[in-house]
Amino acid sequence: MSRTLKDLLAQGAEAAAAVSAPGRPTLSHGALRLLIETTLARLNGLGLGRNDRVAIVLDNGPEMATCFLACANGVASAPLNPSYRADEFEFYLSDLNAKALIVGRGSASPAVDVAVKLGVPIIDLVSDAASPAGSFTLEPRRAGAATPATNGGYAAPEDVSMVLHTSGTTSRPKIVPLSQGNLAASASNIARTLQFSSKDCGLNIMPLFHIHGLIAGVLSPLAAGSQVFCTPGFNALKFFGWMDEAKPTWYTAVPTMHQAILGRASRSADVIARNPLRFLRSSSSSIPPQVIRELEEVFHAPLIEAYGMTEATHQMCSNPLPPALRKPGTVGQAAGPEVAIMSEDGVLLARGETGEIVIRGPNVTAAYESNPKANAEAFHNGWFRTGDQGVMDAEGYVSITGRLKEIINRGGEKISPREVDEILMDHPAVAQVVCFGMPHPKLGEEVAAVVVLREGQQASERELQEFVAQRAADFKVPKKVLFMPEIPKGATGKLQRIGLAAKLGLG
Repeated sequence: MSRTLKDLLAQGAEAAAAVSAPGRPTLSHGALRLLIETTLARLNGLGLGRNDRVAIVLDNGPEMATCFLACANGVASAPLNPSYRADEFEFYLSDLNAKALIVGRGSASPAVDVAVKLGVPIIDLVSDAASPAGSFTLEPRRAGAATPATNGGYAAPEDVSMVLHTSGTTSRPKIVPLSQGNLAASASNIARTLQFSSKDCGLNIMPLFHIHGLIAGVLSPLAAGSQVFCTPGFNALKFFGWMDEAKPTWYTAVPTMHQAILGRASRSADVIARNPLRFLRSSSSSIPPQVIRELEEVFHAPLIEAYGMTEATHQMCSNPLPPALRKPGTVGQAAGPEVAIMSEDGVLLARGETGEIVIRGPNVTAAYESNPKANAEAFHNGWFRTGDQGVMDAEGYVSITGRLKEIINRGGEKISPREVDEILMDHPAVAQVVCFGMPHPKLGEEVAAVVVLREGQQASERELQEFVAQRAADFKVPKKVLFMPEIPKGATGKLQRIGLAAKLGLG
């Protein structure tokens, strides 16, 4: 098995299409490899080498995909959500100890001002809509002689290739360093599960700051020598137009996207007939079996449900492609790492018994960075504890039965309730607050909050929502705010976020 991205990406035929985008000429696999090489040389010339953290804040599209690939080959790429507010960028750039920030030329992102404030060098990505999709050059915003990196060139398997944050149960997100070896293993696992070949073309609608889009949407198919059509982000109104242009053989999405696509599919039957898909894939949150049935009827193709998380470099389990058995409602069998079910006291359980889903393998992060407490809680005898409750049947298919973590999963976006608590606590009218997940028919969960106001103070739901929106991305804003005289507590007097929605009649 290839253990570096360079080895993996060497597999695509020189002239074969690699990266495409709406209305753009296509970038070949040979041109992609050359772009990676010249970009690494440029980064090295700017003093950036292996394991140096380079934050990337770019909109979805082909340049984000290729910039991530180039950085991941020789520095530690750190893709960040472009919709973050200034406070969030300040936290992430500081926490990462970013050595540079890559933004699009002319970017108005608050990340730019934050980088100036923190003294992080800014590099502009320059691209031309007339050039092949994904091609770009890098220009430092401040010209000056840089000392070339002493640790330049392509990364080794143990070097850090990507750094992402994951929402922790405390307010502080945890740093997840993922090595070359982790990325190469995961890309190979996914390519094997989905049987990618040079004949495939994936229609990518997933955000490229998220592990799902980066690994399943971009890296895995390119590593198998196939093509990726990079859209500017999900848009249900444009999906079928893109489908006609890209002629894809597959796409991957979160359940909410699939449902939005279904809503427009009836008037696009001719597009579906012209562009038959080999399969559809769903991951990041559970998809109702009814939706699976409807998608398969509409697209005349199997839907492959998979289970992933950042710490596993995305894929852990997957349903197989036909003719192998798919079990709707399960997340499939182990598809890369070893998967087992563990009891609370660390004993591996027999099939059919319910416990915590645990994993181990070459795609799993070695440890959280600078977080001994989180590592002590997450790792046990070499196994990583996912925080999800589940059961494995006699044939090895895993069903997720519940959540052991307080993390809110909003359509695949993971939110720490503590983070939102802390923002709300800064509001002068708020005395106490507890945020929690409440059920949502399409997103799975939404953020809700119970607020106790200070004596003699007033605040409306709208006011508190706007207060959060100033400091956090929109998906973290509570959809519902309940005002109560005191915070509901469990029998032991302990605050219990899990089950609070049901207790308050919200689900």
